[in-house]
Amino acid sequence: MNARPIVVIIGVLLVGTQIIRNAAVGILAPSKPAQAVAAWGSNPAAELSLGMTRIAEAARDQRPVPDRTISLIRRAANKAPLAAEPFLVRGVQAQLAGDGAIAQQSFEAAQRRDPRSLPAAFFLAGRYLQLGDADRGLREAAALARLAPNGRTTLGPYLASFAQDPKNWPALRSLFSRDRGLGEATLGVLASKAQTVPAVLALADRKSWTSNPEWLGPLLNTLTGAGQYQKAQDIWRIASGARGDELIHDVSFNDSVAPPPFNWSLTTSAVGLAERQSGKRLHILFYGQEDGVLATQLLLLQPGSYRLSMRLLGGDRDRAKTLSWSIWCDKAPTPFSGVTLDVAAARGWTFQVPAECPAQWLRLSGASMDISQQIDVTLGDLNLQRVPTGA
Repeated sequence: MNARPIVVIIGVLLVGTQIIRNAAVGILAPSKPAQAVAAWGSNPAAELSLGMTRIAEAARDQRPVPDRTISLIRRAANKAPLAAEPFLVRGVQAQLAGDGAIAQQSFEAAQRRDPRSLPAAFFLAGRYLQLGDADRGLREAAALARLAPNGRTTLGPYLASFAQDPKNWPALRSLFSRDRGLGEATLGVLASKAQTVPAVLALADRKSWTSNPEWLGPLLNTLTGAGQYQKAQDIWRIASGARGDELIHDVSFNDSVAPPPFNWSLTTSAVGLAERQSGKRLHILFYGQEDGVLATQLLLLQPGSYRLSMRLLGGDRDRAKTLSWSIWCDKAPTPFSGVTLDVAAARGWTFQVPAECPAQWLRLSGASMDISQQIDVTLGDLNLQRVPTGA
């Protein structure tokens, strides 16, 4: 077998996608092959492992495979003719010669000799997917995810690319039903781009929506970042079971499950502490050493007038003026209205949502003073109502 054509193994490693090239080293390289060769340099398995790793590294860096690596693979293949790697090389040669059937047989032979071979699973996944055999291709991808260190994380971007074509969705649903972790990794990648959000909604098991899946937070951030506020809130409501008629969520401060941004995001930081308490209360501890936000929620209020009311139920009421409510149009540099907490609790706070402001951030913040003072307050009976026109 002429080993020189192994130089072009890079073409197979690419498998037509930038993602596979970037992932090749993580998939093909076993743990510390160089140390294995140093410890037992004449062992063909160690030499083959190191050779395949160097090929993967060259593919990743888009540079030629060094001659010494070619010699290493050739020497090791002669020593171990029944090892998996020579069959991989034979499959690559057949594939480059346009003989797909022989290439596939060689890859499958390599896998039979070593069922845990990462390169065999890698090449077969690429081969099957190139042929349009999604079922077998995704089975090999699932095998890679199981066998490779951080395999699910590595393959997530590749499967996300595959998921952009709706005709692949049935096969992906079947795969994700068998390997939930791989599904979550793939959905997380898809959730990071607005154009692939439809794939998330099509592939995610509806039963998992209410369990606050890992992809939900990134998906909501993606949609709100793209200005698709209503779509984001509709998805959030399905996942959280929230009512569709509420102006603000969790006025009773008892829902710690539904995720932001349409639920409270409460701070625990150097600024202070905001925490839910029994009895429908929110406890605020502001350290007074630096400015910062303590509680925030994204609202979708229509243009018009609104009134926010609440009660101070305990703590340093006289110093509540250090804390303040404000409301901002999303992405705006300044708020369009604000009030100190003591005034809001005493008289309520009325504000006007302007036109061209489809989403608003409601924030409770603390402002530091020249002499820092810790503020400890508890509020409850939060209520937001729309003020009728002319009232």
